[in-house]
Amino acid sequence: MGLLDQTQEQYYTPWLNNDDLGGYQFVTIKDVINNFMVAYVGEDKIISKIKRTDVAFYAQRAIAEFSFDTLPSDKAIEIEVPANLSFPLPQDYVNYVKFSWTDQQGFQRIIYPTRDTSNPTAYNQDGGVNAEYLFDSDGNVTLADQSVTLTRFNSNYYDPVAAEYTPNYSVDELINLYRYGRRYGLNPETAQANGVFYIDQLKGIIHFSSDMVNRIVTCAYISDGLGTDAEMVVHKFAEDAIYKYIAHAVLATRANTQEYLVQRFKKEMVAAKRNAKLRLSNMKLSEMAQVMRNQSKWIK
Repeated sequence: MGLLDQTQEQYYTPWLNNDDLGGYQFVTIKDVINNFMVAYVGEDKIISKIKRTDVAFYAQRAIAEFSFDTLPSDKAIEIEVPANLSFPLPQDYVNYVKFSWTDQQGFQRIIYPTRDTSNPTAYNQDGGVNAEYLFDSDGNVTLADQSVTLTRFNSNYYDPVAAEYTPNYSVDELINLYRYGRRYGLNPETAQANGVFYIDQLKGIIHFSSDMVNRIVTCAYISDGLGTDAEMVVHKFAEDAIYKYIAHAVLATRANTQEYLVQRFKKEMVAAKRNAKLRLSNMKLSEMAQVMRNQSKWIK
C-alpha cells in the first residue's frame, strides 16, 4: 500500500480478488511512523531522541482526530430492519452521517431522526395504588425489558402532516392523508414520509418507527480510523499534516522545549491541515461550473 510493489499483471489479474485495489492513495501507519523517525528524529534535527512507542501513540491520536473532520472515515452498512424495529450500532461507530432506506428502483431515501421520543430506564412496579417499586433479592430495583415509551413508539407511526403519532398507514395513504387545508405552517423537519429513527446512545441501539419494518436500510457513519494496522491508513493528501501533528504533539509535551518551536509547529500543523481539507474536498472545476450554471436559470 502506498508503493507500486506489484506488477500491472498482478494488480489487474484477477482484480476481483485483489484486496489492495486503490491502495496506492494511502500510507499505512507503519510507514507514517518510519518516515517520521527518519525525517524528524536524530542528532541536529528537531527531535533529538524519542521512543518509537511515543511516536506510535501520537500517530494514532492524529488519525483519530483527523478522522472526525479532515479524514472522514466514512463507512456504511446495509441491513434489513427486523420485526423488533431495532439493531445495534456498528462496533466502530462514533457518529452517524446519514440513514436511508432503499426503494424498489435502488434510490436511497433519507430517514430523519426524531426528537420526540426516547428510551428511558423503566422500573418495574407492583401495580398497586402506590405503584411501589419491585426489588430483587439483593435489594436493587428490577428493570423492565423495554420502556412503555419505546413500546408505544414502535407500535405507532408519526404522521408528518397531522404532526402526531397515528396507527400505521401505507406511504400512499400517508401522502394523501390530510392533504387539503392543513399544510400551512407545516414543519419541514417532519414533512416527509420516509419514517424516523431514534438512537439510544447509552445502550448502543438504533430504533425505527414501525413503518420501517422489512425495509433495506443503509447506515452511513463515521469511525475514528483506528483498528488493525491494515485498517489504519492515511490518505497521501493528508500525510504531511499527520507529520506536523505528531511533531507539534511531541514538542508541546516536552518540558524543555522552547515556546517558539511549539508555536512554529502549531502554525505549520494548522496550515497543513487546512491544505489537506482543501485537497480532500475533491472539488472539480467542471462540477462547480455545472452548479453555477444552475444558479443562472430564469424563474418565471
